[in-house]
Amino acid sequence: MTTTPTTKRLKTSAMIASIAEDGQKTTAAPFGHALARAAEANPAIVGLTADLGKYTDMHVFAQAHPERFFQMGMAEQLLLGAAAGMAQTGLVPFASTYSVFAARRAYDFLCLDIAEPNLNVNVVGGLPGLTTGYGPSHQATEDMAIFRGMPNLTIVDPCDSVDIEQSVPQLADSDGPTYLRLLRGKVPTVLDEYDYTFELGKAKVLRGGADVVLVSSGLMTMRALDAARDLAQHHVDVAVVHTPTIKPFDEETVLREVDGDRLVLTLENHTVIGGLFETVASAVVRAGLGQRIVPVALPDEFLDAGALPTLHDRYGLSIKSIVAKVLAEL
Repeated sequence: MTTTPTTKRLKTSAMIASIAEDGQKTTAAPFGHALARAAEANPAIVGLTADLGKYTDMHVFAQAHPERFFQMGMAEQLLLGAAAGMAQTGLVPFASTYSVFAARRAYDFLCLDIAEPNLNVNVVGGLPGLTTGYGPSHQATEDMAIFRGMPNLTIVDPCDSVDIEQSVPQLADSDGPTYLRLLRGKVPTVLDEYDYTFELGKAKVLRGGADVVLVSSGLMTMRALDAARDLAQHHVDVAVVHTPTIKPFDEETVLREVDGDRLVLTLENHTVIGGLFETVASAVVRAGLGQRIVPVALPDEFLDAGALPTLHDRYGLSIKSIVAKVLAEL
């Protein structure tokens, strides 16, 4: 009797899709739990969302502190306007929605109501970059490019649950507005193995390497670490520099690592326009280093809908795509 081999069917990714690999250690809803803990120590912290509490892990905070949670409905402008008013009274709002809505639909409210008066409002954006298969209406591939030009705004692109948990209280304590590119649901836990501590505004060298330097942010840092291990099988020694804060950017640490004769690549879950690549490249040019920087980033186009593993392969964000890129450049 013959049998037909079965293949694993890749399901179309929903808005709550996880980026965790099979068998990878994860932490459930790290943002929601971190915010609930921070609120126990800081009575000024409040949480708001625009009909997306469950899908941004704000529901964890709502259950822990129902009297300090505000459901604004499908009205992102109202969400940020209300958060601005709360901040004016001395509260510390965390306002969650999808990144596409914060960046595209409510930009003017964030800019003029929050950033211009430099209020302590913390915007939490779910589904940053290519973390959903729902297509351009939900893929915030250009959010950092939109926000980098906004004065006073701090931008954080966390790698994993460790980054998220440690960043929340620091964002609450920082002056002025912040934007956090949220990873939600079952979030991989990676950086606990690297003697790592999140520091707002600081980049960290996670591992050294003599041949290649990967400068990465967000989920691409965990991909960079995996790619570095795979490249070791090809006798390529790879350093990984994690840059969770995109603005203000830690030029000192990054320039110290990229200055030299090693191959340098930037890795980001964002379009090649206006994100980490251009941040690093402009710092290199202004410093007069003359170093070539190779980007691993999403293309400057509207992306397809589909299953996340397929899309990450198609657009070059998968581990095997990174390895192939490095070997080709070498």
